[in-house]
Amino acid sequence: MSRLLINYALPLLLPLAVYVTYMWWRRGRARKDGADIPTVERTHIFISLIVGIVLMLAGLTWVAVSSGEGPGDGNYQSPRYEGGKIVPPSFK
Repeated sequence: MSRLLINYALPLLLPLAVYVTYMWWRRGRARKDGADIPTVERTHIFISLIVGIVLMLAGLTWVAVSSGEGPGDGNYQSPRYEGGKIVPPSFK
């Protein structure tokens, strides 16, 4: 579950959350100063989603490169029946 959050949800939602927080802060400051209240522009949300997708792809690439074993490394042990129990498959 944590891998799902870290690899998919966080990179997509973090840039959007940062942008929404920034706009909330800017609107509050504009009300306080009596200036024009800035509007949430669709282009900025689109850009934040694109940044999120790029971060998600970077995270998935990093996980694929940094974890696991290389192709051809390790020996596959197929499932087998030993001592009245089924031993699950594994790499050794």
